[in-house]
Amino acid sequence: MTNVVAVTACPSGVAHTYMAAEAVEQAAKAKGWACKVETQGSIGIENELTAEDIAAADVVILTKDIDIKGQERFEGKVVVRIGVSDAVKRAAAVMDKIEAHLNKAA
Repeated sequence: MTNVVAVTACPSGVAHTYMAAEAVEQAAKAKGWACKVETQGSIGIENELTAEDIAAADVVILTKDIDIKGQERFEGKVVVRIGVSDAVKRAAAVMDKIEAHLNKAA
């Protein structure tokens, strides 16, 4: 099973952070993938990814609208950077592209 971790954040740290997290999670689960999403919103970091979560991940999705805190945690991993609006509006298409990439690499 493919294992995805993601970190979502937006400049205002409110609605889009959480909308993106939900969309990414739902799109990954629709593929039958495991997914855990950390949010970095206006109230701080929630659902923080553990070292074990990251070590087990096949792919890391980071929203790129603002700096993600702790990006060094993902060194050596396949990292996909997307805009928070793409995460909200096009999460299924993003997962399709990730799937195609992982299938080529396998």
